[in-house]
Amino acid sequence: MPSALPGDPDSTDILSIANAPILWIFAVGIFAAIILQTVIYMRAARIAAPAAGITQAELRTSFRAGAVAAIGPSLAVVLVSVALLSLFGGPAVLVRVGLVGSAATETASASIAASTMGAALGDASYTQAVFAVAFMAMSLSGAMWMIATLVLTPLLKRGDSRLRTVNPALMAIIPAAALLGAFASLGIAELGKTPIHVLTVLTSAVVMGVCLLAAHRFQQGWLREWGLGFSIVIGLIVAYAAHSSGLAPIA
Repeated sequence: MPSALPGDPDSTDILSIANAPILWIFAVGIFAAIILQTVIYMRAARIAAPAAGITQAELRTSFRAGAVAAIGPSLAVVLVSVALLSLFGGPAVLVRVGLVGSAATETASASIAASTMGAALGDASYTQAVFAVAFMAMSLSGAMWMIATLVLTPLLKRGDSRLRTVNPALMAIIPAAALLGAFASLGIAELGKTPIHVLTVLTSAVVMGVCLLAAHRFQQGWLREWGLGFSIVIGLIVAYAAHSSGLAPIA
């Protein structure tokens, strides 16, 4: 019986389906919609500016400041995207990471989906069938993220206001603890594989910690945005150096 998936489900040639023309068409369509939204919002801002006492010169200055401020976070996303291209292909990375998600969240979704099939991202078990499931998990994650935001934000805003009157720090602690637990479980799962995995995880954690501490100490907010990119790139460099040095795997 022919497979419903394009290509060979057991093949590890992920990019042959990850860069399928139909996926590029969808990605371009999403970019076109975002560009259109941007134009609409800019026109609306120009129309509403006089009523708010904002001159056109001030409005142009704000647009320019926003564009410049977006360069740092955008470059951080580019660094992360380059590292993920071999796993998910161009369309998936552009749409999922560059537009409607975060690298950490999307990679976690894909990793969990792959693990349900007894596979891991990037190794010999990462077949086209696993990619299809991981891509679907990433897409559903992003879709539910947006739908939940649209539906639940008005409801949660009421609860948030009540909780803040009781304990303002509570709403900052709970989400942070949930994210730390989720990503820590993914990182800990890698530690027992080889010494290279241990070294890579520890290096990435140290680099991220240094970036966050430096951002707080020197009031450099851009380091928070670049921290993930730096930790990934430096972790890859350390992993490559350790592999080249012949660091033996755990028996």
